[in-house]
Amino acid sequence: MVALVIAEHDNASLKSSTANTVTAAAACGGDVHVLIAGHNCAAAAQAAAQLAGVSKVLVADGAQFAEGLAENVAEQALALAKDYSHILAPATAYGKNIAPRVAAKLDVAQVSEISKVISPDTFERPIYAGNAIATVQSADAVKVITVRTTGFDVAATGGNAAVENVTAVADSGKSSFVSREVAKSDRPDLAGAKVIVSGGRGMGSAESFKILEPLADRLNAAMGASRAAVDAGYVPNDWQVGQTGKIVAPQLYIAVGISGAIQHLAGMKDSKTIVAINKDPEAPIFSVADYGIVGDLFEIVPQLAKELG
Repeated sequence: MVALVIAEHDNASLKSSTANTVTAAAACGGDVHVLIAGHNCAAAAQAAAQLAGVSKVLVADGAQFAEGLAENVAEQALALAKDYSHILAPATAYGKNIAPRVAAKLDVAQVSEISKVISPDTFERPIYAGNAIATVQSADAVKVITVRTTGFDVAATGGNAAVENVTAVADSGKSSFVSREVAKSDRPDLAGAKVIVSGGRGMGSAESFKILEPLADRLNAAMGASRAAVDAGYVPNDWQVGQTGKIVAPQLYIAVGISGAIQHLAGMKDSKTIVAINKDPEAPIFSVADYGIVGDLFEIVPQLAKELG
């Protein structure tokens, strides 16, 4: 058995989601190869070669891969598919755009958002907003899988895999890159942050979210929000944590004024330590919190920031 990981990268570096996916691929048994489909992407290929557990890095270099268009990357994966028992991609916006195309063309059933590998053909994945875990067995010759990155550790570095160039497929012509708007922030990226401070509907307004900033600054934390806060227009939607937002599992998650709807818990309950601050002692967020503070967040948060300072 040999597994192929479709790497998420920006040509210059790998996204951390790729390292999580490599860990999942290694758990499937057999060798692990990584596909880098990009343009002038030697740096990303070298980073992949250094991941522990990777035995080979395949590089498809061409202008048609420069922006990671799903149609082209999927065709490249399909050109290599016959040599693999498993094809894996991270369950990010990038991977979710590519893997279903690969599965459809191979006429196999995709196994989505796995959180555990039981055996080479059997996997666990969360369902019902994470309230239940389904065990899924695939009889397909090629298993196409997306990986919930919070379920797997980041692969260590120190490897020395061979790097091999492969023939790049032609541009499919089905899509073209127009522009990209990237949210800029001096804070850590939400998806990969080790500490996250999130606010919910209880913050009351966009202006009130500013009281979280000193706390986030003290902890070098990313800032997040519940869907209710995003829908209310308090913060931009790229802050959203939850089933329909970003799935996170930081070392520390501080939930401020978040009641704890099922959809939000699905996106953060795998965090190593959860601290909840809420005036309602019956709030569902306390059911998953390691530490809970019942009280007025507008008094508690400034005090907490002051103590940390």
